[in-house]
Amino acid sequence: MQKDNHRLMLEKVFKEHEYQEDALLEILHRAQEIYGFLDRDLLMDISGSLNLPPSKVFGVATFYSFFKLRKPGQHVVTSCLGTACYVRGAEEIVQAVEKEFKVKRGGSTPDGKLSVFATRCIGACAMAPTIVVDDEVIPKATKEVVIKKIKEVLGGAESESV
Repeated sequence: MQKDNHRLMLEKVFKEHEYQEDALLEILHRAQEIYGFLDRDLLMDISGSLNLPPSKVFGVATFYSFFKLRKPGQHVVTSCLGTACYVRGAEEIVQAVEKEFKVKRGGSTPDGKLSVFATRCIGACAMAPTIVVDDEVIPKATKEVVIKKIKEVLGGAESESV
């Protein structure tokens, strides 16, 4: 039933944009807002509705790191790995998060509560390293601050690491 409702919402988006192929990026954004992620079936649906080759739709969806092609966890951590963030320690923060919560970047914990993603740049270079936890930007992040924030959003649950 919810899938039907989602499809009706997406159909409204198509109509708002008059099924124009030049609205692909906006339609992908709206589709992700509606569904939470863009799986293969949804991208094929968008391709057919806009009369675009699947390669074009998949190409745009995979080019921009904002789009999620798999269902993300309940809580999402995104690390900027652009040059400024990288040289200021973002990679070490991601590794600490992976170790602490037993999750690999691009994946989710087995219980589906946490996903970790990396992106090339979020446009906050002056605040590097920058980590985003559930849409909250953590400027000048440290391993300790990020891990503490993740534990807070997970409900204060302690990790299983020793």
